[in-house]
Amino acid sequence: MREAVRKIELSEDCSKETIRKYVDEKIIPQLSAKEKIGIMSGQITEDKLLYDLFEILHYNIKPYPTLAVERLGMPNVRFVDGPRGVVSGSATCFPVTMARGASFDRDLEEQIGEAIGAEVRAVDGNYYGGVCMNLLRNPRWGRAQETYGEDSYHIGEMGKALTKGIQSQNVMACIKHFACNSIENARFKADVKVDKRTLHEVYLPHFKKCIEAGAASVMCAYNSVNGDFCSQNKYLLHDVLRDKWGFEGFTLSDFLWALHEDHAVDSVKAGMDIEMPCIKYYEDEIPKALESGTLTESELDTSVSYILRTVLYYETRKDPQEYGSDVLASPEHIALAKRAAEESMVLLKNENQVLPLDKKKTEKILVLGKLGDTQNIGDHGSSMVHPYYAITPLQGLMKKMPEAEILYNDGTDLERAKRQAEMVDAVVIVAGYEHSEEGEFLSDKGGTEETKGGDRVSMRLLERDAEVIEAVKGLCPNTIVSLIGSSAILINEWEKDIPAIVFAFYGGMEGGTVLADLLFGDLNPSGKLPYTVAYEEDDYPFFDPDCAEIEYGYYHGYAKMDKEKKDVLYPFGYGLSYSTYEVGAPKVEIFDDTAKFTVEVTNTGDLDGAEVVQLYIGTKESAVDRPVKTLRNFARVQLKSGECRQIELHVTKEEMAYFSEEADQFVTEDLEYIAYLGTSSRDENMKIVPFRFA
Repeated sequence: MREAVRKIELSEDCSKETIRKYVDEKIIPQLSAKEKIGIMSGQITEDKLLYDLFEILHYNIKPYPTLAVERLGMPNVRFVDGPRGVVSGSATCFPVTMARGASFDRDLEEQIGEAIGAEVRAVDGNYYGGVCMNLLRNPRWGRAQETYGEDSYHIGEMGKALTKGIQSQNVMACIKHFACNSIENARFKADVKVDKRTLHEVYLPHFKKCIEAGAASVMCAYNSVNGDFCSQNKYLLHDVLRDKWGFEGFTLSDFLWALHEDHAVDSVKAGMDIEMPCIKYYEDEIPKALESGTLTESELDTSVSYILRTVLYYETRKDPQEYGSDVLASPEHIALAKRAAEESMVLLKNENQVLPLDKKKTEKILVLGKLGDTQNIGDHGSSMVHPYYAITPLQGLMKKMPEAEILYNDGTDLERAKRQAEMVDAVVIVAGYEHSEEGEFLSDKGGTEETKGGDRVSMRLLERDAEVIEAVKGLCPNTIVSLIGSSAILINEWEKDIPAIVFAFYGGMEGGTVLADLLFGDLNPSGKLPYTVAYEEDDYPFFDPDCAEIEYGYYHGYAKMDKEKKDVLYPFGYGLSYSTYEVGAPKVEIFDDTAKFTVEVTNTGDLDGAEVVQLYIGTKESAVDRPVKTLRNFARVQLKSGECRQIELHVTKEEMAYFSEEADQFVTEDLEYIAYLGTSSRDENMKIVPFRFA
């Protein structure tokens, strides 16, 4: 398609404004109504989509296209899904987004975006639907693995980095699902009630950050917000996205069930540009509306213009590299996936320095649990990636320790497991979830019990894993539990009985390799929790996976725990290392409504490693109710043993504004603020600095 585009009169360095004029003045007047509707519609059939999803379970084998008007040299949108890699072909499988959120590494996430963008191009795509920006409101959410965590600032920073990386390869990045999509089973019917302040301060800022970074496209959510489905929600798609944020890219629907019969014209008028993935309601309803005058040609042209100008911009840029088939799962990309797993895994507990295990003294290892030898890379719905291999925990340990005797018990024979645990040097219990137990909810649209996914039934471990832990606890002093899952798993009922706990997430194709490296000290863990692990389910916001209506309040996550003064088992931003670090007393400078905090970070341990310094800001005497503290910056610092480095963290007055419903905009305040610098939201050694913006 890019060859056809090169025949038109646009250069590789032409501006967006030049392209807009070309589209509006020379292309749109030549398009028929049928062609315009084709540009605004996916070109596959509903039957094919359902077959891909539920028969062969290989969604998006090839990119899903819109209409290409080749007679005018107009390219199309060629949609490829994500977010843990390219769904088409046998691509690199990265750790899930939540795992990468635990890295707190913007630079790494941008590099992952570059790799994913290159692989999208290698399968002839030009559009990546994998920048998932929804906020983790409650850990039971089935698709929690697809986002970065519970904090809006953190999500925005990581999503912005991924967006920049993807678009560096001339691939359009799609940020989704806009907005308030944090329940899976009820995603088609849930009406989210949310006040404007909560919406603009909690559920939208991370989207806005990606728009400001130049994101090409926005996908709407299935749910409704304040009574209007997102696909026809004028406030979200027009008033906020276009008017307040100045978005110039295009919007598209979530797949198939996002638009609603007899409301296609409402969607177009509200600002929904593309109906994906089929020609369905737009084809039926738009011609009638044009004829009756309920939709004008100008309104139709507005959507077509947004689509074509955006696609043309990316299709006319000079490529930074070639995109042959060897790009898919290249050694460089696999190494990047491994690094992402290395930076993501979180060491939660290491009592008596059980870890790292001694290679010389560990001659016999027992791996316990169904998930110990399961290729468990995440959801099997629209985000399913198809790598040509994936290393399980058992395989990783066998590769790491070829001379050791490694036993495996899937946990169904507990008496045998007890006997084995008493005779080995180390026990590794692999517990948690897999795709049938959390993920995209498929059973209501034709999926099977085996693949249903959906919201979690509980935040605690399944009975099969809890029984294994109960059976073998205390039998081997070197017992480790490795948790696999998308987000917080409540573990306080057994946590005190296990000396070492690792949260490994869905670690991608190299997850098993990295877990073994961590257990035996070839990796110094540095991941930090992108969510809060509470004691009880009621500590989190109310969650109903079958709701028709639900209210989203202002507080969730660590802000809710701080507000209600609740104890937590593991706070947001927490993670241990095999080394130790010291954060010095910060110095603050104020200039141009910006506060700059300079602080020294020292690796006081014997091993090289990485620490994540986090800056939270609170207020005194605000005109409105505010969180005790809110994350406003962070820095991942790599340090050799004994090394000291100085870092700078900034926050602006604008970033501390609150949304005034009366003024319908953000408002800044002249008052005393409080900076909290530490290594988690509940760091006992948090450095506290009051300050005022100049």
